[in-house]
Parts: sequence; structure tokens; C-alpha cells
Amino acid sequence: MPADGFQHACQRASWRGRSLRGLARAGASVLALTTAISPAFAMSAVPDLASPGVDALKVVWLSATGGAIAFAVTTATVLVVNRRKSASDFANVRRQNASLKARLDRLESLIDSEDQRLIMWSGRDEEPMIAGALSEECGVPRGDAQLLAFGQWLEPASAQELERALDRLRLNGEGFTMRLTTRAGALLQATGRPSAGAAVLKLCDLTGERRTQALLNEKHAAVSAELAATRELFDALSSPAWQRDVDGKLVWANAAYAKAVDAQTIRQALEAGTDILDGNARKVITAGRGEDGVSRGRLPVVAGGKRRIFEVTEAATDAGSFGLAIDISELENAQRELTRTVEFHARTLDELATAVAIFSADHKLQFYNAAFRTLWDLDPAFLEGRPEESAILDSLRAARKLPEQADYRGWRAKHLDSYRSLEAKEYWWHLPDGRTLRVIANPHPKGGVTYIYENVTERLDLESRYNALTRVQGETLDNLSEGVAVFGSDGRLKLFNPTFCGIWQLDGKVLDESPHIKAIAERISGDEDVAGAWHALTLAVTGLADNREPVTGRLERGDGDVVDYATVPLPDGGTLVTFVNVTDSVNVERVLLEKNEALEAADQLKNAFIQHISYELRSPLTNIIGFAQLLSDTKFGPLTEKQAEYTDYILSSSSALLAIINDILDLATIDAGIMELDLSDVDVAKTVTAAIEGLKDRLMDAGITIRADVPKDVGTLQADERRLRQVLFNLISNAVRYSDDGGAIDISCRRLSDAIEFEVRDHGCGIPDDLLDQVFGRFVGRDAGARRRGAGLGLSIVKSFVELHGGTVDIQSKEGDGTRVTCRLPLSPQAIRHAAE
Repeated sequence: MPADGFQHACQRASWRGRSLRGLARAGASVLALTTAISPAFAMSAVPDLASPGVDALKVVWLSATGGAIAFAVTTATVLVVNRRKSASDFANVRRQNASLKARLDRLESLIDSEDQRLIMWSGRDEEPMIAGALSEECGVPRGDAQLLAFGQWLEPASAQELERALDRLRLNGEGFTMRLTTRAGALLQATGRPSAGAAVLKLCDLTGERRTQALLNEKHAAVSAELAATRELFDALSSPAWQRDVDGKLVWANAAYAKAVDAQTIRQALEAGTDILDGNARKVITAGRGEDGVSRGRLPVVAGGKRRIFEVTEAATDAGSFGLAIDISELENAQRELTRTVEFHARTLDELATAVAIFSADHKLQFYNAAFRTLWDLDPAFLEGRPEESAILDSLRAARKLPEQADYRGWRAKHLDSYRSLEAKEYWWHLPDGRTLRVIANPHPKGGVTYIYENVTERLDLESRYNALTRVQGETLDNLSEGVAVFGSDGRLKLFNPTFCGIWQLDGKVLDESPHIKAIAERISGDEDVAGAWHALTLAVTGLADNREPVTGRLERGDGDVVDYATVPLPDGGTLVTFVNVTDSVNVERVLLEKNEALEAADQLKNAFIQHISYELRSPLTNIIGFAQLLSDTKFGPLTEKQAEYTDYILSSSSALLAIINDILDLATIDAGIMELDLSDVDVAKTVTAAIEGLKDRLMDAGITIRADVPKDVGTLQADERRLRQVLFNLISNAVRYSDDGGAIDISCRRLSDAIEFEVRDHGCGIPDDLLDQVFGRFVGRDAGARRRGAGLGLSIVKSFVELHGGTVDIQSKEGDGTRVTCRLPLSPQAIRHAAE
């Protein structure tokens, strides 16, 4: 009989027993009540039935008595019947109970034979029912109390996990399956399930094939979950992924693959078998497969109708191949842009005058610019080897290019702390060669340091010089005889010197408060000229004109002082105003002007006198020369020896006087600006020879030798031949005049790229330094004997004629060592000047 039928029969038999017992108790109560009240009632009110009138009370009594008797009889009968039936039901129950006990024993034996333990909790407050058995070798205790103390025979992690799972099972009915580890090292499989309102825990020993099967099941579940998660991950990727079997047939692909091959769905892509790689790309991937079966390559792929660059990775196995294509088009563009940026930055850094070096986190040199190599003069091959910074420092120390340190190792260790620093550090290195470097160590957040070596030697020197110059300028400004005031763009006084205060009699304390120029103008008293001048200065300082022009002027104050003022617009919008008390200068100027006017009048009178005398003397002198020549001519009669000598004297003196007069007339013509040159191609060598021939008699008389160095191929130049011969004649005459008897004169001529250079040198007495600047003046000469007397016009004529040709004259002389005069005339004068003084 099933357990629920057996339980129902027991309940029915019990109910019947309770019903029979109730009926019996009710009948007995009625009989007892009737028996108890009948005598009393009979004695007190028993009606006389024989009496002629029947009393109603008697009738009631009789009815109750009869009913009670009938009820008692009926109850007794039912009790007897039910007792017999209950005895039969109880007998059936006993038989069923015995059968169920036998079945339970067989079930317990069956459970024990399966090597497992079952624990069932029917309610929270009821003791659990435990059945089954496990080998003690697995570490599971046999006692029920010890078995329920999971923490004593399970590993702590397994015990905690089991207790949490049992709590969820008993509270929420959540089933579970887990693997537990006992303290003996055995493995158990725990399965929890709700059953008929109870919580059942099943413990099984995982040994032998069962353990292997459990591990395989667990591994299969893990692999299946991992495969499902992997496929979900690849489905979520934006990069195409695919799988092929050993025959190369497409068996799986993700959504990105379908989109790349222009398929509507993944199924359509699989059915069509469209390959994302073209034939060439497939060949590249196949050829690039290594021994591990993996092939990688960057290939152009047409995806979604666009040509893109993909990083394709395909792994081949015995079951087929799996591929993944990652779109790196943006990465390629970014890398190219980064490469261009890095190259541009490298070129930019190479152009910098400041040395830059970048070291990685492992202290190795990553980058350096040309200024760094030049600064330390290191071997490029050494730098290209990416040395560590400590090696570079040691190399520089060996070459005595680092600051001298008493504890070099400590200094180097402190310097290398920049790699562990979070903020930039600054060092000042004073090198043995006198240079000063400002070194900035800027650590990179991801490791490494960027060093900037700034050579501040010149800057420090400039700062020192600037500070010194500022002090000098301050002292200079304070000691200037000029009054200086600087006004800002707002019109307020920014700077002034004591002379400014003295000129305008202003209080320096008031000026220290930076008053406005209008306030200063109001403090200065004076006449209308002073007020007008300050009004002009105020407009120059505070004016808003786009182009500020300097303002200059002169005012004469009522006290007789004359002050010059001037404004200078400054780049910052300010204005510099200067005041100079020129009273003394004006007075001297007035005297000098008067004297100059007198001198100019005298000079004009002198020139007029000389010109007049020259013209007036030339005519009679010509007559004298003519008559002297007639007298010396033997056609007009013989002369005595003495008369011939006197006639020669007259001719030589007249010729010398005529030459002086001609020179004076030439100078007067030049001064008047009316002399013109007759330019033509002049043979330089012939002209030099002609000038020497003209002085042959004088050279013979003095015994002076001419040493000429004139190349035959010196060629020609454009010049006035007569004036050029006159220049050379005067130069040679001057050299003869100041040469000693029996001496020598050197004449040279050179052709330059754009000029002809003449040089005449004597070895005579020379010219003193105090007279060297005056030799080109008129009527300036030095008498040193009869032959050295002259009018002092020769070099003046030379200078005037050479400058008329656009050339230059240079003279060098040393007293006692002779004089050298160099004339340079252009080959083709572009402009003829009509010579000045």
C-alpha cells in the first residue's frame, strides 16, 4: 500500500473510534440522567395514572423516559457495530504498517548500497532525517551530529559555500550542484533539491569513474560556457571574425563579418560562403603561416564598399581555422600622422639653439637634438648606441665638462632622482670652461625624463652688463646738464633728473608723486612764451594722434635764460622731454656768428684780391716773358755772358711766377664751379712719362733718380689728360722739393678692377704729424732750404683735380722717413663733381 493510502486508512479508523466513543458517552449520560432524576421526580410528582384527568407533566415524563431508553438502546447497538468494524480497520492498518516498514527497510538498504548520504529537512524547527552511508576514507563522519557540523570535516571555503547554498534552498527553494573538498582531501558532489515541501541534500563520493565523469562534465560545462561567452564576445565585436572547417568552408561568422561582405544576415553570409579576403590576400595569409599555424598581416580589404586596412590574424588547427580582422585604417592614419609629427618635432628641436635630450624609464637615451651634440661635443656613434644617462655623465666627467664635485657619486645619484620625481627640477651647472647652464629635468608621467640644457652664460653676462649699464645710466642721467623728464602714456611723470628740477625750480618731493604734466605746467610761472611752450608739450604728451611727431623749440624766459626743449615719442606710448639751458651757447653763438660774418667778408675780400691781382699780374707777366725770350734770342743781337745769365734768371722766375698765377686761377675757377674736364681715353704710361720729362732739368740739377714702376699693359682710363699730367707734375715736383740731393723718388702705377692707382713716394724729411692734416690746404707749405720753398698750392691742386675726376687722395708720412701720396682715379667717372674746398 502506498504511504498516503496507509495514512488515510489510519485516519479513518481513528475517526470511527472517536465517533463510537462519543456515542457511548452520550448514551451513558442520558441513562445516568434519567436514572438520577426518575426517583426524585417519581416521588415528588409521579402522576396518578388512574386518576380521571391526565396531567400534562406526567405525559412529558413518560415521553422523556421512553426516548431515553430508545436512545440508549440505539447507541448501544451502533457501538457494537462500529466496534467490530474498527477492529477490522485496525487489523488492516497493522498489516499495512508492517508492509511499509518492510518497504522502508528495503529502501534504506538500497540507499546504503549506493554509497551516498541523504539529509532531508521537513521544517525549520524539526530535526533532519539522515539516510545512507559514505566511506570514512573520504572524510565524512558517520554520526548524524558530526555530519551536520560541516565546518569540522569540510574545507572552510567548501563549508561556507555549502551553508550559503543550504540557506537559499531552505528559504527560497533554490537548487544547486557543487563540488566539495573534505579535510581528508576527498571530493564530494553535493546536490540540493526541494521535494514535497522538504529540502533534500545528497552527498556523493566522487571517486573513480564517477569523479572522472564529474570532472568531464564540469570541464564540458566550463568549455561550453566559455565558448558561448567567446562567441557572444565576437558577435559584439565590430571587427569581422570567422571560422572554417578543414575543407575551408565557412561554418561560423559574426555580424561584423556579414556586414563587411554586404550580407543581410549571418546565415546569408554562411550560405553564400563569401570570403572577406580576395585571392591575393588569401595567398599572403597562407604563405605567412608559421610553424604554430598562426598567420598575421596587414592587408587592404574592401569592407562595406570601402577600401580599408585590416590587421588579419588567422590560426589553423586540425579542426579548421579561425580568423579575426581588425580595422586599423584609423590606426594607420594615426601612426603616419604621429610619425610625421615626431619627425616634425625632431626637425624643430634640431633647429633649436637649446640642447634637448630625452631619456626613457630605463635611463637610456631616446632622443637628442643637434644642439645637445654640439653642446657636449660627444661622438655621434656613442649617442646612437642609446647609452644610459650615467654613462653619459661619466663620459662628460672624464672630459672635465661637468661641474667639479667633491662627491661625484652622491651628486650623480641626486641628479638621477629626477626619474622618481613627480615635478620638474631645475639645476645650475657652472662648467669648468666658464659656461653656465640652466638644466631643467622634466619627468614624464609614464617614466623617463626630458632634459633641457639652456646656455645662460650670455644672458647672465647681459644681465650683469644691463644692471651695470642701468646704474651707469642712472648716474649719467642724474649728472646730465640736460633736464630730462619721461611721461607715461597717461600723461604722468615717470622719470626725471635733478637738472630738470633745477631748470624749472620744481620740488623733487612733489615730482616723486608722479604728477600729471598739466599739474607741472600750472606750477611753472613765466611769460606767454613759457606758457605756450608748455602747452605744446602737454599736447605732444597727451595727444591721441596716430602718428606722434617730435616737437622741438626754443624759448627765452623773462630772466634772460634760453632753453631748448624737444620731445621724443617712446615705443611704449610714453614721451621723453628734454630741456637744455643754452644761454651760454646762444651768447657764444651770437659772438661766433658775428666773427664768422667778419671772417667770411675778409675771405671774400682775400679771394677777390687774389683773383684781381692774379688777372692783373698775368698780362704784364706775359709781356715780360715775351720780351725776355726776345732778348735771349741771338737773332736780335748778341748778348754778353752776364746778360745771357740775367736773361735766363728773368725767364725762370717769370715762368715760376706764371705757374703760381695759373694755379691760383685754376683754384678760383674750381671755387666758382665753372671748371669742366675734357674727358678722353688717356694712355696712362705715356702720361706718366710726359710728367717725368717735364721735370727732367730739375731732377738733373738735384741729382735725384726717378724709379718708375709702370706696367706696359696698364692700359687707358677716361680723364682730362692735361689735368692728369698736371696732377702727376705737382706730385713729382712736391717729392723733388722735399727730397735730399742724390736721393730717389719711387713712382708706381697699378690697374685695379675699377680704378687706376698712382703712388709717388719720396725718401726725404717727411711731414710732422701736426702738419699732416693741413697739407691739402692752400698756401700751406714748409720751408726747409731754397729748393723747398713754394706757394703751397701743389697738393691743393692735386686734391681738387683728383676729386673732379671722382677719385680720392691719401697721404702717409713719417718725419725723417719720407712721404707717400696715393691717388686713385676711376676708370670711367660716372659723375664729375665741380670740387669743393
